[in-house]
Amino acid sequence: MFGNRPPASPPLALSAKARRTQEAPISALIGAAVANPDLISFAAGLVDPTVLPAEQCLAITQRILADRPRAQTALQYGTTQGLKALRQQVVSHVEQLEGRPASSYSISADDVIVTTGSQQTLYLVADSLVDPGDIVIAGNPSYFVFTGTLQSLGAQVLTVPMDGDGMEVDAVERLLERLEERGSLPRVKFIYCTSYFDNPTGLTLSLGRRQRLVEIVKRFSRAHRILVLEDAAYRELRYDSPDLASIKSFDATNQYTILTQTFSKPFAPGLKLGYTLMPPDLMHCVLHQKGNHDFGTSNLCQEIALETMRDGSYCKHVEVLRVRYRSKRDALLAALRRHMPPSPQVRWTEPRGGLYVWLTLPPSIDTSRQGPLFKQCLDRGVLYVPGEYCFQPDESGHIPRNCLRLCFGQVTTEQIQPGIQRLAEAVKQQMDTTASPASPGCRAQRESGAVA
Repeated sequence: MFGNRPPASPPLALSAKARRTQEAPISALIGAAVANPDLISFAAGLVDPTVLPAEQCLAITQRILADRPRAQTALQYGTTQGLKALRQQVVSHVEQLEGRPASSYSISADDVIVTTGSQQTLYLVADSLVDPGDIVIAGNPSYFVFTGTLQSLGAQVLTVPMDGDGMEVDAVERLLERLEERGSLPRVKFIYCTSYFDNPTGLTLSLGRRQRLVEIVKRFSRAHRILVLEDAAYRELRYDSPDLASIKSFDATNQYTILTQTFSKPFAPGLKLGYTLMPPDLMHCVLHQKGNHDFGTSNLCQEIALETMRDGSYCKHVEVLRVRYRSKRDALLAALRRHMPPSPQVRWTEPRGGLYVWLTLPPSIDTSRQGPLFKQCLDRGVLYVPGEYCFQPDESGHIPRNCLRLCFGQVTTEQIQPGIQRLAEAVKQQMDTTASPASPGCRAQRESGAVA
């Protein structure tokens, strides 16, 4: 029997890109949550399933499919750039958010692309701009899914610190100066910034820094243009702060910035729709890439999104989400104040919007998946995202391992207090057995929301 076993196959000759691409860390965390339905998960950045707009989408879909000509359009292939009526509606929507005409920053429907979620935009932009060895600048910590994408493309991700006003833009300028001195400026392709209620920290880039960031990339665009990729996925989930003008709005000629937003967080992720405003010459390249990917985003989903914006159900749903998520955020912050050890080394951000709180613990506590805190939390039935996933190593190769991200999107209001209590009990147990001086690499200030 064993003599008939076929010989072992030779290994696959994977591409360099495939070898660089690692499994997304969140996959394992979601798997742990699925395996234990009693687990209280603050890990995955999912939305609240109890307020998804099922009734609105049902009524809208019925209207679309009951109109035979429109149904035929909705069920057919569309254009790569996206439904023109939706792109026009998006321009009007962004004008309302900005409080000024799109023409003031040289935008029309021709400068908008509709993608399969804003995540596809991030990939397409990076794929259009980045060659192996190129440089992308980001905050530290940053959105780990996209930094993983950049690394799979062969980019070198260089980082600057975060503080209470978001990415430290002066540090961006100093980094570009150093790169220019080394002759590496031609390798810098873009600066990535989550400008509103950042994932993972919940921080927002201040208004003054937005304008200054555009000025900096213009000044350092010598032989080639350096762009700012502004990820505004959480912009509309604003709870108790005024809306700020986008980075994009300071780019009067639409040459130096890309603004990407989504229907996922403010409406329904199942539609898998994002939209992006970008320079015309970049649009040309991105459309070629997207055409090779999928020929265009789902027409039916685009028709649904268009109708939600036309009939007012989109804006009404955003208000529902703001009320729900504000309540959850307040419950989470209250639970942290109530249960976390009263130590100056235990600090967290207090976001004005979005879905995330960033928690910093004493440097002696290892929050990584391999550390004792993570195991104790799993044993107690609570889950978080280890902060190490969100950091890039500094010049010495160090990555802080005493931070973690908490998401209050999917967890129910009733689960928040017991979940944080379980987390706090595990933290206290670790603090009782470990001690260490303050770490310079991973700080968060409760009042200012600073992270460094």
